[in-house]
Amino acid sequence: MRYRKFGKTDWRVSEIGFGGWQIGGGGAFGQVDDQESVQTLLAAWERGINLVDTAQMYGKGHSETVIGQALKAWKGDHIYVASKVQPVVWPHPNETDPEMDGRYPREYIRKQCEESLTRLGVETIDLYQLHGWFPRGLELEQREWLEALQELQQEGKIREFGVSIRDYRPEDGLALAEAGLVAAEQVVYNLFEQRPADTLFPACEQSGTAVLARVPFDEGALIGAWTAETYDTFAPGDVRRVYFKGDRFPKTLEKVEAMKQVVQQYGGSELSLAEVALRFCLSNSAVSCVIPGMRNVKELEANLKVSDGKPLPKELLEQLKTFNWPRNYHNPDTKVDPL
Repeated sequence: MRYRKFGKTDWRVSEIGFGGWQIGGGGAFGQVDDQESVQTLLAAWERGINLVDTAQMYGKGHSETVIGQALKAWKGDHIYVASKVQPVVWPHPNETDPEMDGRYPREYIRKQCEESLTRLGVETIDLYQLHGWFPRGLELEQREWLEALQELQQEGKIREFGVSIRDYRPEDGLALAEAGLVAAEQVVYNLFEQRPADTLFPACEQSGTAVLARVPFDEGALIGAWTAETYDTFAPGDVRRVYFKGDRFPKTLEKVEAMKQVVQQYGGSELSLAEVALRFCLSNSAVSCVIPGMRNVKELEANLKVSDGKPLPKELLEQLKTFNWPRNYHNPDTKVDPL
């Protein structure tokens, strides 16, 4: 496992982290086994992964609880725990510039942090993030969200704080990165959503803001194993039934198949699309850590093989640029697809 500096902190974090949404259960990604999740977390930490990302809303806190069980059993080096607090009310997915005022009241943030600490079984959360960031937060005369996070930091409840940027809106984090107010920004970054590299990443590098790259496999599409029948295997409560509904699924499958052809022409049968997808994220030096979801040791081992310091060749990266395809995950009916 290779490690990277986490922004302007003194942390050295594994370049591959552990995304904790899938282990939250609740049917979001099908059924999960908590004991297998704990075993997978422990195996990940034994193999050098030292950052896990979760949130209060993953399984209504269940992801944090499962991670807490694993932390209780863990006897090794420090594991950096990142969690998130969702806003009191989420804006509609189509709303481009929602109000920030009132979405993160001071007492609400404090209460949610205390509950996360209890579920995780830790005294301090290493990175506490606003699960939705709305740029108007910088315009507020009284930045209650910032004051609350700073108070929690001063009290030792959290070490650093950051934000998670809404899907397909990397530009929302630009001014915040330039201001240098947070330790980290989490953003969707993958072969279909390449735009963060244009302006957000340079701004983060300039200000020393760490970058957590999420959804590296496009919720499973970029692993390359889906077929025309895969959509029908998603259970009614599976979020992928929404993300890929209507013509989104066949369009995704068509683009994935074209991408697999490019990868095969370049690297032959030895180079898989899943490996390329993860290496793509790690090929950008601004990325501090990429956080794929992992449900078992088999998936863990496949991801770990990519942490060998070998970025994708520039020639292949240039060919992959043509697959940039921004989408509104939470409302596939929105016409934001440029292709």
